[in-house]
Amino acid sequence: MTEDVTQVGNTPQRVRVVIVDDHQIFRTGLRAGLGPELEVVGEAATVDDAVTVISSTAPDVVLLDVHLPGGAGGGGAEVRQRLGQTPAARALALSASDATDDVVSVIRAGARGYLTKTSSGAEVTQAVLRVHGGDAVFSPRLAGFVLDAFGTGLGETAAADDELDRLSAREQEVMRMIARGYAYKEVAAELFLSVKTIETHVSNVLRKLQLSNRHELTAWALSRRLL
Repeated sequence: MTEDVTQVGNTPQRVRVVIVDDHQIFRTGLRAGLGPELEVVGEAATVDDAVTVISSTAPDVVLLDVHLPGGAGGGGAEVRQRLGQTPAARALALSASDATDDVVSVIRAGARGYLTKTSSGAEVTQAVLRVHGGDAVFSPRLAGFVLDAFGTGLGETAAADDELDRLSAREQEVMRMIARGYAYKEVAAELFLSVKTIETHVSNVLRKLQLSNRHELTAWALSRRLL
C-alpha cells in the first residue's frame, strides 16, 4: 500500500496514531491489536487531554471515541471542533454506539469515518490506513445513517440513472458495496470473485464516473441516494 506507508531511506514510515478513549483497558487492548503499519504516539481519556496530546504530537490519524468526559460535553465532536484543521487533519470515530445522533454529530464535526468497537484490530488498522490515504470509512451498517444526514439530493434522479447506465450490473453491485465501506476482500468473498477482479471493477467504476478514490465514490453514491 504505497499510499499508506512512506519510505524514508530504507526505513518505512509508519502511520502515526493517537487513541482517544476514556477506558484505559480498551485503549490498551486496541493498542495491542493494531498492526505494525501503525505507530501509537499518544493516548488521551478526556476532551481537554485529547486536544493537548493531539496538538503536541501531530498524528496522521486520531482514533476518537464519541463519548468523552471533560470539555463542554461535546465528546469526540468537540475535540474535532476545537482542533479545527490542524494539527490532525483526519479523525476516525471508534465507538460502542451506533446511534444515529452520535454518528451524525462526529461526521458533521469532520471525522472521516466511523467504526463500532466490535471491529477487530486488523479491521481498525485497515480503516486507519484507508483514512490516512484519503478514503472515507464506515462500518457497513452505518452507511444508511450518513445517507439520511448528508444525502441531500444533490444529484437529480435522471442524472443518477444516466450515470448508472455507464456501469454494468456487476460494477453497480461492486460500487454499492465499496461505497458502504466493505474491504476488497469482503466484496470478493460475498460475490465469489477474486480480489484482483474486484480491484479491476473498482478501477472501471472510478474511471467511468470520473472519480479519483473511494472517498469520492462514497460521497457520489450518498448524494444520489444509491446506498
